[in-house]
Amino acid sequence: MKKIMVMVLAAFFCMSLLAGCTKSVDQSKANDTVKKYKFGYTCMTMNNPFFITLEKSIREDVEKNGGTLITLDPQLDTQKQIAQVEDMIAQKVDLIFLNPVDWKGIKPALDAAKKANIPVVNFDAQVFDKELVNSIVVSDNFNAGKVCGEDLVKQMPNGGKIAVIDSPTMKSVIDRIDGFFTGLGDKKSKFEIVAQQDGKGQLEISMPIAEAILQANPDVKAFMGGNDPTALGIIAALKTANKKGILVYGVDGAPESKAAIKDGDMTGTGAQSPINIGKESYKIAIQILKGEQYEKNLPVKTELINKDNVDKFGIKNWQ
Repeated sequence: MKKIMVMVLAAFFCMSLLAGCTKSVDQSKANDTVKKYKFGYTCMTMNNPFFITLEKSIREDVEKNGGTLITLDPQLDTQKQIAQVEDMIAQKVDLIFLNPVDWKGIKPALDAAKKANIPVVNFDAQVFDKELVNSIVVSDNFNAGKVCGEDLVKQMPNGGKIAVIDSPTMKSVIDRIDGFFTGLGDKKSKFEIVAQQDGKGQLEISMPIAEAILQANPDVKAFMGGNDPTALGIIAALKTANKKGILVYGVDGAPESKAAIKDGDMTGTGAQSPINIGKESYKIAIQILKGEQYEKNLPVKTELINKDNVDKFGIKNWQ
């Protein structure tokens, strides 16, 4: 009887082991069938902490799920960005994350991606030819500028001379400046725009522009920058000229800008979240590639950070 029991138990053990092996093999096959996506990423410049943070946000999700992210930097050169998109297409990426150097000039790259049947998630700054991208994930840039304009009216209810340093090829900045002027509301007539120039969103370009504006208009009372690097360039110009009491606004909510607000060098910033833009862009990308439903237009919240609430946001990291 003992001999029979031993034989039965041995048979049961072998069957269990075989079933376990079969399950392991089946799981291995299932894992082999999981698609490891290859993505392309191109933004107007990687010489901006905002885009570095946004790229990192996307990369973390891509690599966490076994994918690959090819990042290329056009360095504010539209033709270079078009060539880089063509290179991504040649590398057979599954999807391209794109932020345009020039919202209209990028069209040849979008046409090429469409022809190659490669979907595009347009992030942060909208392209002009919206029908050529699958989804648009951008901050509410109009509101980011509007809250700065509204705050300026509170700070300067009697108006005064103001200067704007923008970037007319970047749709995000166009929307911010439009929002800023809207935020002035019925007080707009009290403000005199003494200068509106293109700083290309760069600190090193905006600083000499701000210096020239200050020399030509020593009584200017406030500056609006199209983004935070521009605002930081303005602040550097003010320090060089030993100018105090001039209001400075930007858009981004960068740690450096929040620190400047804390120190009293900057008045406010229309804050956005590159981390959330990155995460939402990746989520939509996966929905597109899996043939699921997805948002065609996804605005990401923006809000004003100033001396009253900067401590809530902190100055070490992006929100």
